[in-house]
Amino acid sequence: QLQLVESGGGLVQPGGSLRLTCVASGFTLGDYAIGWFRQAPGKEREGVSCISYGGMFTNYEDSVKGRFTISSENAKNTVYLQMNNLRPEDTGVYYCARGPRFECLGRDYAVGRGREYDYWGQGTQVTVSS
Repeated sequence: QLQLVESGGGLVQPGGSLRLTCVASGFTLGDYAIGWFRQAPGKEREGVSCISYGGMFTNYEDSVKGRFTISSENAKNTVYLQMNNLRPEDTGVYYCARGPRFECLGRDYAVGRGREYDYWGQGTQVTVSS
């Protein structure tokens, strides 16, 4: 059964850190692009970061550059999103999703809103508040 499961969300104070985990099953994660997306209440879903198939490229939405890091561990079929120096505007439900090979394939690639991504996790809530 093809599945993506996120974990690691929670409540954190501004300036704090969280590490989100996305575990894939039913397919080989390294054969696809994987993206992280978020949706805040009343707002549209937005792309946060992506990693290309094989891990050749990583890309970030401008507001998270220098603060978030995406990485993969193929042996565990897992992708991580390390989030540092969190801000209240980072609050939202974070989703990981599987994308086709042409996604995230290059430098300065716009993460987008995930229209080409076909399988999504259930999401994990991140709340940044004092």
